[in-house]
This record gives sequence, structure tokens and C-alpha cells, in this order.
Amino acid sequence: MKHRDMILLWVGSSSSSQIAAIFSVTLLLFYFSESTIGAPCSINGLPMVRNISEIPQDSYGIPGLTHMTVAGSVLHGMKEVEIWLQTFAPGAATPIHRHSCEEVFVVLKGSGTLYLAETHGTFPGSPVEFPISANSTFHIPINDPHQVKNTGHEDLQVLVIISRPPIKIFTYDDWFMPHTAARLKFPFYWDEQCFQESHKDEL
Repeated sequence: MKHRDMILLWVGSSSSSQIAAIFSVTLLLFYFSESTIGAPCSINGLPMVRNISEIPQDSYGIPGLTHMTVAGSVLHGMKEVEIWLQTFAPGAATPIHRHSCEEVFVVLKGSGTLYLAETHGTFPGSPVEFPISANSTFHIPINDPHQVKNTGHEDLQVLVIISRPPIKIFTYDDWFMPHTAARLKFPFYWDEQCFQESHKDEL
């Protein structure tokens, strides 16, 4: 039975006054519109099939980025993996960063450059550059500092799969910043609101 049918049946069988019934219906409609439809943290689990065009997306303050969490830990309750769809405008890039999880990219369209360093020294050092383009796939070793940048002339779109979510990211100002000075960003930008709300509910 749909929510609206349930509301109408409840009002029809109620013995309370008309004003109380209208007030109750208003509260219920507000609850469903805010908690179930419009709120970004409303999904508990994943439906079996979804239309990707209906999934929320945002730049989260990162210039040139459009991010979509297709299946996430904080938002959807995923335990082992998380999947993102990201689009970078020409010139846009991720921060230089590292994380203690595995990460796999599939390039859907466009071209760019993967910059990858190692963590053997006290700082990342000059990275190795790998050209990437549509149909490329690449993985990032655990804790290796890296950056993905759109160095092409059209949008770069990638599908990203990470393990062990939610992700904890250490960011660097440049490739010669000491590992010990890298800044932890957790929760990351697209997890912030839902992470705070889920922990607030536990208090």
C-alpha cells in the first residue's frame, strides 16, 4: 500500500477533530518529503535497480568536479566496497592524496594523467606520469600518493571502486610535503553530512 493510501485511510478512521487530522497529515507529508524523498541521507540500503540519472551529484566545493556516490558506505550501508562516478572538467584534478584502501579506476570517456608516487621515503617525491584515456583501467596501490588530472580538452569521466569504506584520505600540498605532515580528511566531503547525521542519531 502506498504512503498516501495509508495516510488517507488513517484520517478516515480517526475520531479526532478535523483540525487535528489536517495537522497530522501535514506532519506525515512533511516527514515523507524530507526524510524519504528529498534528504540526501535518506536511503537505507540500495534498491535492486536504479536509474543513474536520478542519483544526486555535486562538486562538494572542488572546482571542476562532479561526484556521484553510486553505492556508498555512509549513504547506503555498503560494507566491503564503494563505487563513485566522477567527471572532471578540463584542468580539474583530485588533490594529491593517499589512503589505506585499494582503488580501481575505469575511464569511461575523455583523457588525462595519473600521477603516482611511492611511500618508501619521507615524502612522495616526483611522481611517475601515466597517460589515461577512454577504456583505460588502473589501480592505486595502498598508501601510494597519487593524483588524477584531466589534461585533455574534454570532460574526463571515471568509475571508481574503493575497498574498506568509508574512505580516510590524507592530502598533500605538493609532492615534497612530508608524509607526517599530510592532513587527514575524514569524513571526506561527500560523506560529511550523512556521517554527522548517522552519528548524531546514535547519541
